[in-house]
Amino acid sequence: MKHWILSICFIIAGFANANAQTETDMVVRALKTANPDLITTYLDDYVDMKLLDKDEVKNMSKNQAAMALKLFYSDNNIKGFEKVSDGGKGNLVYILGKLTTSGKSYSITVQLKQKNGTLYIITMRIS
Repeated sequence: MKHWILSICFIIAGFANANAQTETDMVVRALKTANPDLITTYLDDYVDMKLLDKDEVKNMSKNQAAMALKLFYSDNNIKGFEKVSDGGKGNLVYILGKLTTSGKSYSITVQLKQKNGTLYIITMRIS
């Protein structure tokens, strides 16, 4: 009986992890498109955002964050994204990577939080 219960627990944990991984993959795909409109669909209602040499802004509204991200992508001619790593624990997940242009790349860290079964970007730092 114990083995049966333990097996069920592993299966449930596997499905939860697979779901988070699938959603992480969706965010990575959005970053690869270099389309800020698509990326902003994954923003939480309030986001902490740090763009290059600017000060970090905490609790930026989704609309403000979307505008800032669109402006950054436009000003820096972002062409794509290369994932370096991802991971997480509990309901927090992170993605590390490089935003690419025709001549430069920028490091990006994205932190996501699971709410109601969906991952939302809560922090984005670009340097």
